[in-house]
Amino acid sequence: MNWKQLLCEKRRRSYSTTSVSNDPRSEFQRDYHRIIGSASFRRLQDKTQVFPLDRGDFVRTRLTHSLEVSSFAKSLGQMIFRRIAGNMDSELDEQDIEKICSILECAGLIHDIGNPPFGHFGEDYVRDWFVRNLPKLELGGKKLNEILDPQMCEDMYHFEGNAQALRLLTKLHFLVDENGMNLTYGLLNTIIKYPVPSTGINKKSGNIKDKKMGYYYADREIFEDIVSSTGAVDCRHPLAFILEAADDIAYKTADIEDAVKKGFITYSRLVYELKNTYMPKCRENEKAVFENVLGRLEYYYGQAVEKNLSSPEHNAVQRWIIYVQGLLLRCAASAFIGNYKDIMAGTFPKELLAASDADTVAFALGDMAYRFVFCSKEIYSLEIAAGEIYEFLLSKITSAVVVFDTEYGSSFIEKRIMRLISENYIRAYRISSQGKSEKEKLYLRLMLVTDYLCGMTDGYAKKLYTELSGIG
Repeated sequence: MNWKQLLCEKRRRSYSTTSVSNDPRSEFQRDYHRIIGSASFRRLQDKTQVFPLDRGDFVRTRLTHSLEVSSFAKSLGQMIFRRIAGNMDSELDEQDIEKICSILECAGLIHDIGNPPFGHFGEDYVRDWFVRNLPKLELGGKKLNEILDPQMCEDMYHFEGNAQALRLLTKLHFLVDENGMNLTYGLLNTIIKYPVPSTGINKKSGNIKDKKMGYYYADREIFEDIVSSTGAVDCRHPLAFILEAADDIAYKTADIEDAVKKGFITYSRLVYELKNTYMPKCRENEKAVFENVLGRLEYYYGQAVEKNLSSPEHNAVQRWIIYVQGLLLRCAASAFIGNYKDIMAGTFPKELLAASDADTVAFALGDMAYRFVFCSKEIYSLEIAAGEIYEFLLSKITSAVVVFDTEYGSSFIEKRIMRLISENYIRAYRISSQGKSEKEKLYLRLMLVTDYLCGMTDGYAKKLYTELSGIG
């Protein structure tokens, strides 16, 4: 792979350069303004990151998380490529670095734009629902899973917010035409963390790129056009590693900060876990880093006590989180630089943090969030409530779309449910289904279910559930 091709400025819909000839912005800076001006981006302010249905004003939403990821990704770009340019890669110039940083800034903003309501729980529930129900649903006396091709079924079983983001950005954001936001291919390839279809998932391959699905069968043509244009083909775009690291740093540190604020884990418990559960697991090259991390937390607490602050524990953790973020950024940058040749060759198989001296620090943060937050009774209660909403909406919407646009006809209620679905999504279906077989049309109608759900905010999903169920 080479940067001249990787920084591909091609868009699916070309446009006249006359109107932008006096515009000093790069193509990727224009992407930034398209993104922040979109309704899809604004909806992230009402999508939770961890705590579904939580109305606390300090807990992070998808929007605040995306802004943090954008900032971290751009910072990583600057840290990495100012060291690489001229030293390790003579082809990179200052203009390329600016383009890279702009791509990373934009990628951080849109990396979660395709996720459904109620945090990661939403993705899990959609997958589980289709696994349970696709073999039961029928059309014309035949089971849906018997009508559809294997990849079509696997797309439903392995529903993925990453793949949905690509779909939204290239098709569903219908403002001018069916080309979505019409973003640059260099940016779109950066958000494709997993360049494999649902039938290519292999969690045992040892390569991070095979962990999840990166695109749907319905979007295979645009995927192939993107990756062939950038030259990444079946490899990860190098900037995808940086975006992933920025995402990991943002959510791992934020989850712990939010967990302490909400009382899921105390300062003393945090110190105990770091010292007794995770420090013994450090590899030799990680010990110094881990000891500094632990020592800094205790140092900040001591300072807060000396200053007689009302909540020294919270003050210490907040300051510590900022320190840890800086540490993880430096370690991720070093890992990218240290593995630069393999990354550019498409042979690097790991996440950057996993290949760094902060591997155990990052693992500890994620593991504590899982143990003390995600497995708590409070979160389970919130998720059960969110699950009721998903179960109801998925059942109602799927029953309506299965018979929509077929000879079998829709019921009185099913017709009204279809009227609720965005005209943009229906239009996208009409365009995509032209000339397609009945099997592929059925598949595209099922995509309408996830398209509609992923376009919902938490508040809208809850409101729609209460209205349609007669509760409200």
